[in-house]
Amino acid sequence: MLPPSISRLFLTTKPADKPKFLLEKVHFFTTCSSSAGEFLSHLLESKKGSGLEKSLNTVKTKLDAKCVNEVLEKCAIDDPHMGLRFFIWSGLHPSYRHSSYMFSRAYKLLGFDREPQIIEDFIEAYRLQNKYVPSAKMFKVILNLCRVGKDATLGLWVLRKMKESNCRPDTTVYNVVIRLLCEKGDINEALFFMREMDSSDLHPDMITYVVMIKGLSEVGRLEEACGLTKAMRGHGCVPNTVTYSALLDGICRFGSLERALELLREMEKDGGQCKPNVVTYTTVVQNFVEKGQSIEALSILDQMRDFGCKPNRVLICTLIQGLCKDGHMEEAHQVINRVAECGIPYDSCYSFLVLSLFRIGKLKEAEMCFRRMLAGGLKPDGLTSSTIMRWLCQQRRILDGYHLIDAIEQSAGVSSIDSDIYCILMAGLCEENHLVEAAKLASLMVGKGIQLKGPCTKNVIECLGRCGKEDLASSIGSIKC
Repeated sequence: MLPPSISRLFLTTKPADKPKFLLEKVHFFTTCSSSAGEFLSHLLESKKGSGLEKSLNTVKTKLDAKCVNEVLEKCAIDDPHMGLRFFIWSGLHPSYRHSSYMFSRAYKLLGFDREPQIIEDFIEAYRLQNKYVPSAKMFKVILNLCRVGKDATLGLWVLRKMKESNCRPDTTVYNVVIRLLCEKGDINEALFFMREMDSSDLHPDMITYVVMIKGLSEVGRLEEACGLTKAMRGHGCVPNTVTYSALLDGICRFGSLERALELLREMEKDGGQCKPNVVTYTTVVQNFVEKGQSIEALSILDQMRDFGCKPNRVLICTLIQGLCKDGHMEEAHQVINRVAECGIPYDSCYSFLVLSLFRIGKLKEAEMCFRRMLAGGLKPDGLTSSTIMRWLCQQRRILDGYHLIDAIEQSAGVSSIDSDIYCILMAGLCEENHLVEAAKLASLMVGKGIQLKGPCTKNVIECLGRCGKEDLASSIGSIKC
């Protein structure tokens, strides 16, 4: 006799025990598409037995993601078991394949995060009902749901059931389970299954090695990770940039930065698929900076130049911020001069410098650097301008803020400063009775189409009216988003 939790999946019940959505069938068909309605009709009318999939196979209507989603939404409310069964069937349909999004959608809709037992019940029901065994493809669909939920325990259970059902797991199945175990931090168990693959005449592939090397690196087992990097060549898997980057990240976190530089040079020497890219170099720079070795990270710029790889904005911003934090201002300026030759504009580099100074609490130095940018004809970016302007407003330096915006307009042209800053300055100028400056800022806001917002609106319009700027007051008051 089937356990109660499983028997409800397949056995016919009394009318009084029918799922709620079965009693609301008429309502369903008025709230979903015709294709979803047809599939659900077969779900409801078929017996909950092995014939359900055969009944669904007779449906000729088009199966797509929208249709699957609608059916799952209806099943999720009252019968997630039925929803899972439909999801597995549709995932094996010859004209349709679930996307990653749809796996995530099904996992959430059917509540597997709250009740993983639903999946276990489904597999047990197939095993017990007339000795019907789920296929390997069905198990793969279920394992992908485990992957979405990052449920290593359930993934191991599914793998065990595959073996019990005489469904031979392939490399893809092992890769899913090994990834789940590595994400959980259970590295020894993951290594066990990697060895089991070899004993089952299944050779680890590129995905297996990358996942395993990343897992070992993340827990500081660097020697084993390096050993796998060498061993993978014996299985015809050539280490690539992704492989080395995972190893490099682990060496930076748990090993020595000198070893990281050695590995970088090794990657440069190997070339080909192992060739480091700007992301690889940026990872090393970030780790140097995090360990307070920003000066040492400068050598990576030379290494990149010699290898023919240009730094990007993220790398330069990270390096400049690290140098500023460590008190190496002169070197930060030298970096700006060096990378400008690589095509990164001075405007961007000095904007990084201003933000770096601001973020480490050197507020006056940041303001001075910002003013020097404007005096030198450089254009700070919108984030930098807004950061400095917002700070001035918080300090109630309203007049300074106004003059700085005027300098931005006069010296650097249009800069994308957040619109609320204009409103704050406008309100402050009116409150402090700086009427001439208020009128000029109002004209600027009208020209840019910036709307007055907040409780200050009425006061600003009245202030402009009192100083004889009725037309300007009318114009700024009529701006709508």
